[in-house]
Amino acid sequence: MAPYAPRLFRSNCMSTTCVVGILWGDEGKGKVIDFLAADADFVVRYGGGHNAGHTLILPSGKMVLHLVPSGIVHERVTNVIGNGVVVDPLHLVKEIDGVRARGIRIALGENLLISERAHVILEAHRVQDQWHEQARGKGRIGTTGRGIGPAYADRCNRIGLRMGDLIRPDALRAGIERLCSEKNPLFAGAGLPELSPSALFEQLAAAGEQLRAGIVDAGHLLRVAHKANKRILLEGAQGCLLDVEHGTYPYVTSSHASTGGAFSGTGLPPHGMRTVGIVKAYATRVGEGPFPSELHGEMAERLRKAGNEYGSTTGRPRRIGWFDTVAVRYSADLSGAQELVVTNLDVLSGFDAFELVTHYRLADGTTTDRFVAFGLEGATPITQRFAGFSQNLRECRRFDDLPAQARDYVLAIERATGIPVKTISVGPGRDQVILR
Repeated sequence: MAPYAPRLFRSNCMSTTCVVGILWGDEGKGKVIDFLAADADFVVRYGGGHNAGHTLILPSGKMVLHLVPSGIVHERVTNVIGNGVVVDPLHLVKEIDGVRARGIRIALGENLLISERAHVILEAHRVQDQWHEQARGKGRIGTTGRGIGPAYADRCNRIGLRMGDLIRPDALRAGIERLCSEKNPLFAGAGLPELSPSALFEQLAAAGEQLRAGIVDAGHLLRVAHKANKRILLEGAQGCLLDVEHGTYPYVTSSHASTGGAFSGTGLPPHGMRTVGIVKAYATRVGEGPFPSELHGEMAERLRKAGNEYGSTTGRPRRIGWFDTVAVRYSADLSGAQELVVTNLDVLSGFDAFELVTHYRLADGTTTDRFVAFGLEGATPITQRFAGFSQNLRECRRFDDLPAQARDYVLAIERATGIPVKTISVGPGRDQVILR
């Protein structure tokens, strides 16, 4: 076991822990999963697709994972792509090859499993996704254009293909015919290229053969592991405020990014789970939609550069804002987070002052401390100001090592959210962590 392992599973008498992003994603879940996975038996991705990028800082350098769970760098961990994930099989094959090229072992059927119930992303879904964004014009959502939404839509329309179909030729042919019979008339009307059933079959069957050893009934295996009290770590994608049900709709992803998706996306029973919420020491968002704490101008650019706030998947500059206690309380209540991990505290070094959002003033002039479903457009933040600090935090390993201003800021987050901050990340490295 690595020396930095927190041993959170045993110490809390819960065999299942879920790591969830508290705001709009990009909170540093990859590092936290890597940190916690040293004490896990299973690491399971439960939602999203290859629109999510989880960044790990390894001794060999930075590695970004999109579908492969972040526990893959730990030799004894079994990694599972759950049924709630939408999988581009061609991308997955390339990603596996890329991880192996870094000298990391991936053995399909051993340390990497893929749920046979996970739905498949096709090139047609990417075409459809990009067409939708272009057609929306100013009303665009800001998707990554990787086909995630259309793949989930086909799942709901009951015409989707599943990973288990890829290794069953008769089921694959029948599924392709069903999908093409519905999609081709729509594509023709939109001026998009029609799908070739024979070409699709050839491509998907070949990908299925490459992945065959890893395609299993993952839900059954996880339930067996859960009953045996194995230590299961659930890895969310994006963040609670992008959840299709509970986020800033319609500017959301197409899956359940809160902890509700952890059960439906894995097949595990909805009980006995510990939830760790991940949040930055400031706020970021990619894409369109309301962002009450958003900063503009010089301060936003300084924070963006200090935190290297550019999308790991798209490279797009992230929108920047102050820490939003209104949004964090909402997401923590929604997800059942029992503790917070605050990341990127070191990024605030060198700023004369920073702020916490405590309330919103809505467009109608009313003030609220609730994250409301309607009325966030045009909301402005009411903030509490804190003195900054100049010390470099990356060598800090105890809470008392932090400068007084940084400690005051963390304690203010606890008071405002009502949730203990148990872990603080003070740099990108695995060991740049403070445990409280």
